[in-house]
This record gives sequence, C-alpha cells and structure tokens, in this order.
Amino acid sequence: MLLRLATSAERFVLLAASLLVAAFLVFCGVRAAWATHRAESGTEAGITLATRLEPDDPDNFFQLGRFWQFNLENADPDKAIRAYRQAAAIDPYSADTYINLATAYETQNDIPNARENFLKAQHAYPASSEVAWRVGNFFLRQDDLPTAFRDIRASVEADPGRGAEAFSRCLRVAPDLQTVLEQAIPPLPGVYLDILHDLSGESRTTEALIVWDRLLAMRPSPVFSPREIAPLVNALRAKKQIAEAARVWRQAVQLGGLGPGTIGDPLDSVLWDGGFESGFNNVGYSWSYSSNPHGVQIQRDSTEKHSGQSSLRLTFDGTSDVSFADVCHSVPVSPLVPYQFSAWVRTRELTSDQGIRFRIQSSTPGAVAAITPETHGTTDWTRIDFPWTSDSGAFEAQLCIVRLPSDQSGSRIRGTAWIDDVSLTPRSFTSTPIGTRHP
Repeated sequence: MLLRLATSAERFVLLAASLLVAAFLVFCGVRAAWATHRAESGTEAGITLATRLEPDDPDNFFQLGRFWQFNLENADPDKAIRAYRQAAAIDPYSADTYINLATAYETQNDIPNARENFLKAQHAYPASSEVAWRVGNFFLRQDDLPTAFRDIRASVEADPGRGAEAFSRCLRVAPDLQTVLEQAIPPLPGVYLDILHDLSGESRTTEALIVWDRLLAMRPSPVFSPREIAPLVNALRAKKQIAEAARVWRQAVQLGGLGPGTIGDPLDSVLWDGGFESGFNNVGYSWSYSSNPHGVQIQRDSTEKHSGQSSLRLTFDGTSDVSFADVCHSVPVSPLVPYQFSAWVRTRELTSDQGIRFRIQSSTPGAVAAITPETHGTTDWTRIDFPWTSDSGAFEAQLCIVRLPSDQSGSRIRGTAWIDDVSLTPRSFTSTPIGTRHP
C-alpha cells in the first residue's frame, strides 16, 4: 500500500519522525557497542559501566559476577552472587549463570543455595555434559554418592572423553571399583579402553583386569584393535603376571578377529602370528622389529609365502658382515614343558658361510639359548624344526631370527631370506633338544 501525503507539512512530519527513529536506533547501536567494548575491558569500572549502559543485557551482569568471583587480588563472593542473581533475573534459562552462582554459594559454604542453583542449571540445560559434570562433582563433594554417580554417568554418556577422569575421581571417594563401574561409568567400550590405558600406565593391574573382564562381557562391536590392549599386556608382563598377560592378549586378538583359526596359526601354538598375517608388530605378544636395522630391510611380503597371504622378507645389502638378531618374538611358556619349534625358510642368493638361523631362549637369568643350523645360498621353502624344553621357572621365552658373524675374514652377506609359518607347540616329552647350543 502506498502512503500518499497531500501537503508539505505532512511530508515534513514524516521525514522528521523517520530521522528521529534513525537517530534513536543509531544511539542504541552505539550505546550497545560501547557497553560491549567496556565489558570486554575486563575491569570493574568497564563492566560496571556496561551494566548501566545496557541494564537489560544479562551477559553484562554475568561478566561482572565472574570479575568478582575470580578476581585473584580482590575477590568478593557476595558481590559476585548479587551480580549473578541479577543476570538470572533477566535470563532465567542460563545454565552458565546458575552454575557460577551455585559455585559462589558453595565457596561461602551456603550449601542449600548452592544445591538449589546447581539443580536449576541442570533444569535449564539437561542435555549438557558440562552441566551434568559440574552438578555431579558438587554432589561428590557433598558425599551424596548415588546422586553424584547418576549425574557423572550422564555426563560421560554425553561426552565419553570424560570417562577416565570420571572413573579416577569417583574411585578416590568410593574405593569399591565394582560400584563405581556399575553406577558412575556407562558401559561404553571406548570409555573402558581409556580407563584401561590409565590403569595400565599406573601399573594398577589388579584393577585393570577387572575392567578388562567387564569390557569383554560387553562383547563390543565394532571390535577394537589389539594395539589398544598392548599397554595392559605390557604392564602385566612388567609385573611378571605372564599368565594373565597371555590370557588378555589371546582374548584381545580373538575378539579382533585375529585368533589362530583366522590367521592360520596352529590352534595349540603359544606363538602368535607365526605367518606374519596380522600386520601388527612391536605391540603385545607380536613380532618385534623395525624396518631397516643394521642395513637389513625387513618387511612383509605378499608375493612370496609358504602359506596364507604373506611372509617376512629379510634383504641384506652386502655392505657388512652384519651380526643380526633384530626380529624377535616374546612367547608365554610354562616351566619345564617340552615344545616343538617349527618354521619354513626360503633363501635366494644369500651369500657367506653364515645364513639365517633361529634362536630360542627362556627368559630367566642364566638361561642357555638353543640355535638351529644356518640356511644360506638359494633354497626352496624348507622346514626347520627341533624340540626345545623351557627352563625351570621360565614363564616366557624369546625367539629371534638371527645371523651370526662369518668365520671368514672380510665376508659380507648379501641376498634375501623369507620366513613363514613359525610355531611353538607343546609336545610329549619323548626326545631331547637338538641343534647347536650357544650361551
């Protein structure tokens, strides 16, 4: 609709009114901008001026409350409370305001008002992980554990990254681990893994095993990598809890779809991934090696294998008479048990009089190593096997692929060797170990 003004007086009045409205809007905008600028100064005078310029803006009173609450030189909780209450009166739906107001009351030991405002914050923003966390910790400080655990659990459900910290805090006030796990920690595999990492790093293996067993009971899906469990396995091994370390690793790889039936290991072999199928190394009970130690290139090879999908290839560059023992595997064993070692080896143009061998030794002080005859030159896949018995008191053994220095002066080794289908299985004690033995 068009507004038609018949006289110049009417047109003047309309123009004047428009100018007044524009001027008012400009004034309000400038005042708001100035108030914001003064509030951002962080000074008492600046924030106070902002509350006077914009008395209907709750953020100005919120900032004033924070100034008085967290002023390191001249904190004043009473002034902070007054400012927060004013902010809440303007905006009764601000969870942040209620949280800070509750905290200010708590510092004054006014627990009833603190509790009331923590609950108001929760009512204002019930889906907030941060609010549930702050409220839960308040009730934790008040020793109201059921309420605290309920709210902390809700916080972790919304933000699983808080899980390990929640577990640690709750366990400090309620040392019953099972209660904490049942009431304060949601059954989320990622949360349990974070807790396991913390407990393993602190070598609290007894508690870690409880967490692990509960994690297994969840039947987590999708499954996690065995690499995630390596810290727990390492902590158990460091404390000589070898049976438990072996059990955890066996369960982890089975859960991850990497058990013997999947990657081709004999079902009774105590050595995992003898066929180099998993792609894992340097974690838990897996092979340990780097890619290029002492000038020897070490890598999985999917083009040449005895069985399965891959083998391990060692390539010697011919620059030195290298003494090599850089591919090893720690294996859980039982004391005085006879085992049968088996492996398949292929070589191509592997020079010098000292080729590839296998060395196995109980991980006990003074244990003597058993070592196989060497293989060099060019050979097709050849099985190497011999019986071996663990020492008294041995719960682990170390198996290494080795190459001893040559007996010939100036000899250098060049060429390639492949290793596949390595196993160590218990056997009936009907024969004595064979092979050259070296201290």
